[in-house]
Amino acid sequence: MTIQAPAKVNLVLRILAKRPDGFHDIETLMAPVSLADEIEVEVAEGSGIELECDEPDIPAGPDNLVWRAVEVFQRHAKLGFSTRIALRKNIPHGAGLGGGSSDAAAVLKALDQLHKTRLGPQTLETLAATLGSDAPFFIRSRPALCRGRGEVMRDADDIPAARILLLKPPFPVSTGWAYQAWKPHAHASGTRQFHGRIELVNELEDPVFHKFLLLPAIKAWLLDQDEVSAAMMSGSGSTFFAILRGDAGQLAQRARARFGPNLWTAETELCC
Repeated sequence: MTIQAPAKVNLVLRILAKRPDGFHDIETLMAPVSLADEIEVEVAEGSGIELECDEPDIPAGPDNLVWRAVEVFQRHAKLGFSTRIALRKNIPHGAGLGGGSSDAAAVLKALDQLHKTRLGPQTLETLAATLGSDAPFFIRSRPALCRGRGEVMRDADDIPAARILLLKPPFPVSTGWAYQAWKPHAHASGTRQFHGRIELVNELEDPVFHKFLLLPAIKAWLLDQDEVSAAMMSGSGSTFFAILRGDAGQLAQRARARFGPNLWTAETELCC
């Protein structure tokens, strides 16, 4: 079975408070985008997990969320089987686009279909929540307002469709570090931005921008381009999404000329 694992962007990300368990309560409006990883999942009699990934920097063992997703499914369904997974990455890691969480959720859905266990989205979301805060969102992969650690979701149907350009410099940002560096009442500075009636907010920009000085420069440059109606960091970064007034044109080429040839870019669209 081949399944798509889409990326996401955070149109809104507010940090409400630090929790006793060390995580943070958040309020975030997330939307999937058409950029996606592709995953092949095969199951057979026996035992063991075989994971192949075309990105050498990504672990292909028990540290990968995909591997852990297989184990979580096996324990819940009380099934033993061998699994072979081939992961073709289009979503960069350490990007704030949810690639690892989406891959894990996709594998849970694939195993549910292959074994005809009919667990349903709510049970799959509960299993996904054990793998990562963003993972439950990717079970249904539709725009949602998420609270708690991200596992309390409500559908969001009023997000305007848009073409967007994703831009990521050649370094990741640790999600754990970004949340630990966040301070209450600290907000990224800049002009208020909107997509339709949605005010775009990311309260992790403040700590991340203070450490990675290239990132505020990228945002300022994007907002100065005619093709861009709004631009913001997604999640904990380091990726920015630029909402386009039309096609990207030569925007990606100009961005690489300005910030270096190792700047990763992808034109995609919000899936609303």
